[in-house]
Amino acid sequence: LQLGLKRFHGVGILGFNSAEWFIADIGAILAGGFAVGIYTTNSPEACHYVAENCSANVLVVENHKQLQKILEIQHKLPHLKAIVQYGEELREKRPNLYSWSEFMDLGKDVPDTQLREIIESQKPNQCCTLIYTSGTTGQPKGVMLSHDNVTWTALAAGRFIMLTDAKEKQELVVSYLPLSHIAAQMSDIWTPITFGGQVFFAQPDALKGTLVDTLREVRPTAFLGVPRVWEKIEEKMKSVGAKSSSLRRKVASWAKGVGLQTNLKRMNGCSEVPVNFRLARHLVYRKVRKAIGLDRCTKCYTGAAPITRETLEFFLSLNIPVFELYGMSESSGPHTVSIPHAFRLTSCGKEITGCRTLIHKPDRDGVGEICFSGRHVFMGYLNMEEKTKEALDEDGWLHSGDLGRHDKDGFLYVTGRIK
Repeated sequence: LQLGLKRFHGVGILGFNSAEWFIADIGAILAGGFAVGIYTTNSPEACHYVAENCSANVLVVENHKQLQKILEIQHKLPHLKAIVQYGEELREKRPNLYSWSEFMDLGKDVPDTQLREIIESQKPNQCCTLIYTSGTTGQPKGVMLSHDNVTWTALAAGRFIMLTDAKEKQELVVSYLPLSHIAAQMSDIWTPITFGGQVFFAQPDALKGTLVDTLREVRPTAFLGVPRVWEKIEEKMKSVGAKSSSLRRKVASWAKGVGLQTNLKRMNGCSEVPVNFRLARHLVYRKVRKAIGLDRCTKCYTGAAPITRETLEFFLSLNIPVFELYGMSESSGPHTVSIPHAFRLTSCGKEITGCRTLIHKPDRDGVGEICFSGRHVFMGYLNMEEKTKEALDEDGWLHSGDLGRHDKDGFLYVTGRIK
């Protein structure tokens, strides 16, 4: 506010996941602006597009490298009033460029009453966050999510996957996926706020190989990995396995066979636990889970892209069921979710309570366009009325552009894209 943030103007955040990222995001919302995550991999031109599109008054950057991108385009951003750098010391003084501590000190001059008035003037159906979709065609679109979209979805999805409230037992999560993406915001910011979860930040190079070290240190209770992350863990485990003695390899191979059979039966509703499964759990599964830091993790999830059946079966055979979820930025993240007592391999699960799916114009096999409805459906694209009309029909259904079908038990399968 002290930097001159105007109501419904953006605060762009450019950096790796950190406490400052969260504070800037939530602060922007409470101060009446839009929280706007910008991918750290964006070029200066791409940063300019987002900052210009959301009329950003303030940009928060992590380090000198990200700052350089902004300084390159600063002259083309008439709305920009200030830049804040949080991750490292400033290398040079410039007008309207602040370090994190200077930025924090500035806020002390804003009376609480002023902030409270702004907070109380906000309405649940007003926009609080913009998620820029990496447009495969044309420019990225700013997905407008309201306060209600975010808070309702965090609560509904969290309850659906049975997250525990901090009063009983605190959930622990590792934040490493890019926060400019809705999946990471939901899993790292909004559900932990809703349920009182504890968040640990991974190293910026997490996806280059340090993630497993962080997982081992934190031992999270819930973990969301994109398919590539699960594939990398699978590759790492296979290469370690290949180096072990032949006896160990035989035991592991036996345990994996037992694990897959037992878990597939479980998936189809059989609850008995055979003796050989218990033995395998003792000899193999527990050790494997410990080695990758998932020994306390009861909720392993994957989403954001298709995952292969092979990878799902690999983890299932080690008694690590990886549950698929499906949704899009325009649905505040999740729409269907798989849960331990209701999942099918290669299905994205069932609708979160309060969400509905319509298969639009199904063919003979029941395959049609997947459409969503519910309180998680976005407000529209910022300043793109035509695009919004393409996505939302007059009955309020969100058209995903994905093809899919339901099976007889109501599980959703995504089969492709509408060409």
